Amino acid sequence: MNIGLAITGSFCIYNKIFEQIETLVKAGHNVTAIVTEEVKLIDTRFGNAQDYLDRLKSLTGKDVITNIVESEPLGPKNAIDVLVVAPCTGNTLSKLANGLSDDAVTMSAKAHMRNYKPLVIGISTNDALGLNLQNIAKLINEKNVFFVPFGQDNPTNKPKSMIAKWDLLLDTILEAVENRQIQPVILGE
Repeated sequence: MNIGLAITGSFCIYNKIFEQIETLVKAGHNVTAIVTEEVKLIDTRFGNAQDYLDRLKSLTGKDVITNIVESEPLGPKNAIDVLVVAPCTGNTLSKLANGLSDDAVTMSAKAHMRNYKPLVIGISTNDALGLNLQNIAKLINEKNVFFVPFGQDNPTNKPKSMIAKWDLLLDTILEAVENRQIQPVILGE
């Protein structure tokens, strides 16, 4: 299966995402990495941007898609069977829910959705139970949009924060290609 894995700026999650890419590749899937400009350019306390790009290239065996010009042809070429946005920040959730495409990830999603193929979202946002709850609700009701099951990651100190259960990513993808949402979507502690 050809899987597009679109990564946004939830930098603290990247090691878990890299583990999932390894799992996908070991399972025989062809993974194409797509990143936002922030991922491409910003060094954080969690790591160096160029190191992330180098690791993605090493894991997938191909260049990372980093801009709109590179990502737009994915749709017309029908190059991807499933597009996964993981981690998907609240900012990207908002863009997806409102039809905005201003970076490589959102353009990939828009181009992919035109082909009526599955879009899988793995959220990682401190505002899932705040203003972004309306964006989750919009997307969860969209045809061909599926969520990696998610739950609160720190209810005491970050009561509005929710994160995907990353070890369910492959199972979510396999269900999504069969047009089914893995259940339950919202997890307890």
